[in-house]
Amino acid sequence: MSITSSDPTALPLSQVLAQAITKRADFLQQAATQQTDCFRLFHGTVEGCNGLNIDRYGSAWLIQSFHQSLTETELADISAQLNQLAELPVVYNDRSDKNSRVLNRLSDELQEFATSEQQMQENGIKFTSKLRHEGQDPLLFLDMRIGREYVAANSEGKSVLNLFSYTCGIGTAAAVGGATRVVNVDFSSFALAAGRKNAALNQAENVCEFIQSDAFPALRQLAGLKVGGRRNQKLPAYPKLPATQFDLVFLDPPRYAKSAFGIVDLINDYQSLFKPALLTTKAGGTIVCCNNVAKVDRDEWFASLVRCVEKQGRQVTQHTWLDCHNDFPSFDGNHPLKIVALKLS
Repeated sequence: MSITSSDPTALPLSQVLAQAITKRADFLQQAATQQTDCFRLFHGTVEGCNGLNIDRYGSAWLIQSFHQSLTETELADISAQLNQLAELPVVYNDRSDKNSRVLNRLSDELQEFATSEQQMQENGIKFTSKLRHEGQDPLLFLDMRIGREYVAANSEGKSVLNLFSYTCGIGTAAAVGGATRVVNVDFSSFALAAGRKNAALNQAENVCEFIQSDAFPALRQLAGLKVGGRRNQKLPAYPKLPATQFDLVFLDPPRYAKSAFGIVDLINDYQSLFKPALLTTKAGGTIVCCNNVAKVDRDEWFASLVRCVEKQGRQVTQHTWLDCHNDFPSFDGNHPLKIVALKLS
């Protein structure tokens, strides 16, 4: 099945890709100057081919289709355009089947390359990458670049708590930015292993800590709250942590997740995570909140955060919206990923 649109007025794929590359001319030049070789070259949902993304991940181009498969001709045409920018291996991950798992086979040579560890850099910070592995994404979410930049610029001399840390990109940026202590919390041992490699790549092993835990018990203990669970659920073992407050807390939960300890639900119950997270934030400190659900209204979400802070007898003294860079364009400036930094009294 071709990814080409059935709309007779739609532009050919090669043409919309060429337009996207032209729009990024200044960005691409800036990325090279700023030692950044991981970014989005084509954001198909907004730029003319729904469900097709093309990214640079260090020494490779990564093409991913999420709705329909590319034909061999389309893949060859895209590869030729990419090679005009930089002659790098082109890896295609067809994720158009259910569960977003990769469907297509690669040549033996490309398969070995795609499943081996690579390196990339963002603003000179080094990160590990693997274009195919037991997970689904290549170990760094590129649209979170603005978050990593903010943390790197605001962590000097501070303690940082990185919740739902995944591969600890935020924590690594904090350490490079001069943080005195960085605590990364994630349930996945695989993700934390990549996080340790990221810390090592940047000589930040002595600053970064890695806690494998469900976020609910870790966060509630750090906040000085009792650890509970869902009704009739037997609680698994979890690491014991002392109550601790941090200068900067980064909260980037998934859209929805369920465990014996609780339910993460960014549409209906962001507060169940936000409340203990703000309790772990020092007076005068900053909590950075993320919500990646497109249907959540930005202003309503922000207002709910402020109400939650005020219910705890505290105030938001300053807030800063962190907007995604322009390699991730959005419809009318309303990007699905919303990030706001709240300074708390």
